[in-house]
Amino acid sequence: MNKLSPLGMIARVFIPFAFGYFLSYLYRVVNAVIAPDLVSDLGLGPDTLGLLTASYFLTFAAFQIPLGVLLDRHGPRVVEASLLLFAAAGAALFAVAEDSATLIAGRALIGFGVSACLMASFKAFTVFYEPGKLPLVNGFIMAAGGMGALAGTTPTELVVQEFGWRGGFWGLAVLTIICAIVIYTLVPHTKRPEHKTTIAEQMSGVREVFTSSFFWRIAPVTMMSQASFISVQSLWVGPWHRDMAGLERGDVASSLFWIAAAMVAGFLGLGALSERLGRRGIKTIYVAGTGMFLFMLVQVAIIMEWAVDFPLFWLGFSFFGTTGILQYAVLSQHFPSHLAGRVNTAINLLVFITIFILQSISGQVINLWPVLENGGYDPEAYRAAFGMFLGLQVVAYVWFILPRRK
Repeated sequence: MNKLSPLGMIARVFIPFAFGYFLSYLYRVVNAVIAPDLVSDLGLGPDTLGLLTASYFLTFAAFQIPLGVLLDRHGPRVVEASLLLFAAAGAALFAVAEDSATLIAGRALIGFGVSACLMASFKAFTVFYEPGKLPLVNGFIMAAGGMGALAGTTPTELVVQEFGWRGGFWGLAVLTIICAIVIYTLVPHTKRPEHKTTIAEQMSGVREVFTSSFFWRIAPVTMMSQASFISVQSLWVGPWHRDMAGLERGDVASSLFWIAAAMVAGFLGLGALSERLGRRGIKTIYVAGTGMFLFMLVQVAIIMEWAVDFPLFWLGFSFFGTTGILQYAVLSQHFPSHLAGRVNTAINLLVFITIFILQSISGQVINLWPVLENGGYDPEAYRAAFGMFLGLQVVAYVWFILPRRK
């Protein structure tokens, strides 16, 4: 079953799951481009826009624990292919929505449907790849997500101009169904556990993860770093470039493209760097810690508005914002392989709950300032929201680097 050639590994394992995560990330970031359309067509305020975008992350997070059990029990192929059909239904509902409640319901269904895309990939990779290769191959799958983020910029803007945002979501629904079929037909069966564990035994593995002191050393900084990165990158980075940098809509999409490209470079470069340094005895946890520190420094530059004159800071934001994903490999290497699904979904649960909370609150924070006459948001509102993100990361980072007894 696991004896695939290198080409077979790419064609039957990596590409199908990469396709799924590509769509998952495209769904995640698309609101950064279509936000002006949603505001003009349905009159959404920043608070509703924040809640709408965050609803994806709430349902995504809510299913992570049962998802981990299902992945370890039934394998990534069946679980992801089945869930993607719900994502397709959510995209169709979003396409026909005429009010904010229906939009939120559609996006929530999308979040539920793509909730397995990354975790199923990680689970499959623990089956088909050697443990030492996990940081590298995890970096490649994240790069596939980065390609989805790239597709969510200028290409999405072109689709919206040609077919409207509703037509774009109908197209996404069709692509999602195709992806489900590809995964179900191409990915090899994974070996089921020889011992048919009960739900109680499965949940005992969940408890083992959540009672681990190592897990709780890693979790807070990963939560805050990833939640801050995704909250900004999936929504507020677009309006910021409109309001703070004074860019027109087409130029905003172009800027988002290069920011997403920096994210792809981060996933690829940092994953490869971590794998290479690991061969020299430098642990992945140290690479992750350094990268997350640099990510915080870049955010200081954005809050201080230096990024208005020096857009390269946004490229640094996107490049180093990917560092937190290295912690998934750290956790996978620390826990036994039979817990791989549950440990990855446990940290993902916390990350995405944090994203939902922070993105919703950030919309409320920005809404504290009145909308400007040109329809933009106040610079002070951005500073307050982004400062909130940074402050939480600093606290979590201090906890992460505190010395522990061995």
